[in-house]
Amino acid sequence: MRALLIDNYDSYTYNLFQLLAQVYGKEPTVLVNDDPAWAKHDPAAFDCVVISPGPGRPQRPTDLGFCQEVLERWEDVPVLGVCLGHQAIAHHYGGRVEPGTPRHGHLTRVRHGGEDLFDGLPQQFTAVRYHSLRVREPLPAALRATAWAEDGTVMALRHRTLPRWGLQFHPESVASEWGAQLLRNFAELIGGHYAAAPPERASWSPPLGGAPSTHLRAVVEVVGRAVDTEALFTSRYAASAHSFWLDSSAPGVGPARFSFLGDDTGPLAETLTYRTGDPAVTVRDATGERAEPGTIFEVLQDRLRTRGLSAPDLPFDLNGGYVGYFGYELKGECGSPNVHSAETPDAAWMFADRLVAVDHLEDRTYVLALSTPAADALDGARAWVDDMAREVRALPDAAPAPVPAPVSAAPSDRAVLSRDRAAYVDDIEDCLDQLRSGESYEICLTNRVRLPPLKDPLAYHLVLRRLNPAPYAAYLRLGDVSVVCSSPERFLRVERDGTVESKPIKGTAPRGADPVSDEALRRSLAASAKTRAENLMIVDLLRNDLGRVCEVGSVGVPAYMVTESYATVHQLVTTVRGRLRHDVDPVACVRACFPGGSMTGAPKLRTMTIIDRLEQEARGIYSGTIGYFGLCGGADLNIVIRTAVTSASGTVIGAGGAIVLDSDPDDEFDEVLLKGHALVRAHAQLDAAAEPERGTR
Repeated sequence: MRALLIDNYDSYTYNLFQLLAQVYGKEPTVLVNDDPAWAKHDPAAFDCVVISPGPGRPQRPTDLGFCQEVLERWEDVPVLGVCLGHQAIAHHYGGRVEPGTPRHGHLTRVRHGGEDLFDGLPQQFTAVRYHSLRVREPLPAALRATAWAEDGTVMALRHRTLPRWGLQFHPESVASEWGAQLLRNFAELIGGHYAAAPPERASWSPPLGGAPSTHLRAVVEVVGRAVDTEALFTSRYAASAHSFWLDSSAPGVGPARFSFLGDDTGPLAETLTYRTGDPAVTVRDATGERAEPGTIFEVLQDRLRTRGLSAPDLPFDLNGGYVGYFGYELKGECGSPNVHSAETPDAAWMFADRLVAVDHLEDRTYVLALSTPAADALDGARAWVDDMAREVRALPDAAPAPVPAPVSAAPSDRAVLSRDRAAYVDDIEDCLDQLRSGESYEICLTNRVRLPPLKDPLAYHLVLRRLNPAPYAAYLRLGDVSVVCSSPERFLRVERDGTVESKPIKGTAPRGADPVSDEALRRSLAASAKTRAENLMIVDLLRNDLGRVCEVGSVGVPAYMVTESYATVHQLVTTVRGRLRHDVDPVACVRACFPGGSMTGAPKLRTMTIIDRLEQEARGIYSGTIGYFGLCGGADLNIVIRTAVTSASGTVIGAGGAIVLDSDPDDEFDEVLLKGHALVRAHAQLDAAAEPERGTR
């Protein structure tokens, strides 16, 4: 069946896209609601129109774009409106749409008349609501309500004589029941023909865009034990001006298995830096600096495509490639206008042609060097591998995972918040107003803690990995800037076969002082309606983002709202997984999903505009992503949280939380302090250790 899906700039539209494609056996045509090309489309080309959810209100023309014209001029084309689309139908035909009790991420029970869209569906089935406005009864004579929630809110309606149907709830949500059957019923009502079929799956390989112009070989040696990564980095890389340590400092938690260490001193090494809006990427290598035209996404894609490497038989995907970060303001290259400019570059990536990988699960260390096929280059690579393997063998075995040190509750008297409690609480109240008015479902608001510069950022990382070991930790030294990260959250992992996974975290509670209180806090987190609503909204957002780039029918949720416990907090984690389309490479996947929805809220574009207005400064590296892109198609990236960025001008720590309708402003401010506490405490410990030295001067 041929469907036109009108996107009202929502962050759940591509969940509808996936569901429509699965049920009808054909991908719908998607147009954003202000696309001027819509007028060129012939109504006869479509069997139906689906109007997506979206922020705002149906009385505001800019929130609906050409949806109103479709309702007016395409009277013979069946229309199904979802959420805002449902309200648009009601408003267009004379109904009243007004503020109601807001429901965002709320599970409701639907009762219905058992006909039309609901033919064959059970009473009181579960559906998810994301709305602040409601269609009020009584309806005008032209419309008839066909379903209601337990609070009496109209959940569905239809026009009495025209082919128009509306659903207030979201049939495409992961937590809604019977969504596919609703769409089948819609097709049968309008006489549509559909033949859903499982998508064909072929083996996946990264899009090449042409044959590689540089063919590389990997020289690898395996050491039969896991080296102490702290000892290795300190002895080999601490003095490097540009270095990386992707540090699985909590390898017993979740999938964190490998740590990767290296720098930019290899013969093929280069560093790419970029600022949003610039016409070129700055490339620095052994020959000097030059400008490479294009965005960082384009330059990375080009380099990964043109450097060919036969996949070595290794259990990890960083078999040579790029290691670095994308900062939050890179959203300006992903469809969201920027208001603020970061002090640091918006992206920095090192080409890792020589590195060490430590397998914490199998207790092995891999030393790897890339080389061109030239004999002298291969000899140099082998010599480096031999030398590094000898050094690894001389270093201690891997120490046990760091045991979290006690975290004192004493605040640092040198920490200064960008917005104090009063200002931050005011911003939260502003967020709540936006939520109540329907401009957003969830707003991930953040704050910044400023501290003095660090004389030794690596020492700070070593303290932090004891205070707060984390599976996606990282230490990056990029000239004058160092990034110290103890993130527990995966943004995206792309495997070589095209499988892509995200693990959004929403919901945080402190650890208890003893096992009984600790378990009580964990259970309370898992049962919290507010927390589960936060998590659900972001899970649906991540499903949407992956739905843009994944095969139809491949996006699923294999693990839903699982509690994971870390050194200082419990967190609620969900796993979203899909399979990339054949024309999508890992860089394109990241671009489609960036910034991570757990750092923005939903709908993403409208919500980021609210965030820019309230926060009044750039987030920089915080809220972005750190990780790698491997030459053979794999990638693994975190969400940059629990992170300090330090330079000669000072140390900045970002922290925040998701604001939803049930948020208590004072509790949300306290959560900011909780999330930043380990980082501030680590700084205070180094500061205290430096006091005797300062006193002797």
